[in-house]
Amino acid sequence: MNSGQNLPPAEEKRATVTAMFDRIAPRYDLVNRLMTFRLDVKWRRKSIQALGLPDQSIILDIACGTGDFCRDLQKENFTSFGIDLSKGMLSSARTSSPLVNADALTLPIGDNSIDGVTCGFALRNFTSLPPFFEELERVLRSGGRIALLEVDQPANKILRFGHKIHFGKIVPLIGSLLSDNTAYRYLPESVSYLPAFEDLTSMLSTAGFIEVKKVKLTGGVAQVISATKP
Repeated sequence: MNSGQNLPPAEEKRATVTAMFDRIAPRYDLVNRLMTFRLDVKWRRKSIQALGLPDQSIILDIACGTGDFCRDLQKENFTSFGIDLSKGMLSSARTSSPLVNADALTLPIGDNSIDGVTCGFALRNFTSLPPFFEELERVLRSGGRIALLEVDQPANKILRFGHKIHFGKIVPLIGSLLSDNTAYRYLPESVSYLPAFEDLTSMLSTAGFIEVKKVKLTGGVAQVISATKP
């Protein structure tokens, strides 16, 4: 289990994490590709498939960063736009989709106005998940879908050991060489913020979602959690 020594106190988390992403924005995409061996590209495609929505659906990508999900959504004939709390990330974005600087816990979007939501590797960065899920339920139309891409722990002991070494040792090393040492030590440790799937299911159900499902990716290194608004 992570020591938690690089995790900010709860009352400082929002500001600390936002500043961290501002710092790493210029090389964020490069480091992502290296530390995932470009598997993040495949994982986003799987997440978009998990939405199961028709062409031209309006999809919001939350914590959009530099716009990876938005670009992939456009390639799949969706109408995409994104929000992120980090101005640094938005300034480094490479997408033609509209992007807005906003807080995911208070979305500047009307009720029942979009068809789907994607979110990549951000659940553990929010200060609280129940209000986030309530916001998703509020802005989605009836029948709307969410696909939340996150890290996971492989069930296989050998894979789990290799993943622990890679995520806990190699990722911080790559990050320190190419970007920001503190940030890439925080990211592996931040997994401790991520609730178990059973707890996430309970939170989503309480927020009003049904058909909550989890799909393991690459042997359980990552996961996609999908759900539907009735």
